[in-house]
Amino acid sequence: QVQLVESGGGLVQPGGSLRLSCAASGFFFATYVMRWYRQAPRNERELVAAISPTGGMANYADSVKGRFTISRDNTNNTIHLRMNSLKPEDSAIYYCNALGMGEYWGQGTQVTISS
Repeated sequence: QVQLVESGGGLVQPGGSLRLSCAASGFFFATYVMRWYRQAPRNERELVAAISPTGGMANYADSVKGRFTISRDNTNNTIHLRMNSLKPEDSAIYYCNALGMGEYWGQGTQVTISS
């Protein structure tokens, strides 16, 4: 059974940091592109960051470049999203996504940036 379980969300003040994690199971993790998406109320789901199967390449949305870092651990089947200098507009539900032979989604974790 495929599972993607996100964790690490919460309430943070503007300028703060968070580290999201996604634990994967039930598929051949090391062959999948892994991605973080986010969706704010009344907005479409948007791609935030993506990382190649080996971790050698990463891409970011322009809105988060220089502030967010995606990483993966193929030994432990996890990915992370380090988020620095957070802004209120980063508030959203963040979803983990796996893309390969299939496509899978996690349930999401809420991130709220507010003073």
